[in-house]
Amino acid sequence: MDTIALTGLRVWGRHGVLPEERRDGQDFVVDVVLSVDTRPAAGSDALVDTVDYAQLADRLAAVVAGEPVDLIETLASRLADVCLADDRVISARVTVRKPGAPIAHAFSDVAVTVVRP
Repeated sequence: MDTIALTGLRVWGRHGVLPEERRDGQDFVVDVVLSVDTRPAAGSDALVDTVDYAQLADRLAAVVAGEPVDLIETLASRLADVCLADDRVISARVTVRKPGAPIAHAFSDVAVTVVRP
């Protein structure tokens, strides 16, 4: 199966279990890898025959910027649902990164990845 990837989508959101996370918000970074059959688009050379990654980015950003959730596991699952709403997507691998997570130690990143068929 072919893949379409959108990586590093950075969106401000208010997700988290702590009151200050809901109040102040922070950046979330989203990576998605979609399993798709790109042959129809390759044959027609038409955007209508593939996943429009600009529209996908808009839909994903709306979820991240939208209704807050406590866990990035929940957020990742909702983003996977957005990806799978397109019938051409066979499966979606979604990673949500929370680089500003409230951790009292030096760290590079916190991430949750979900894979949905």
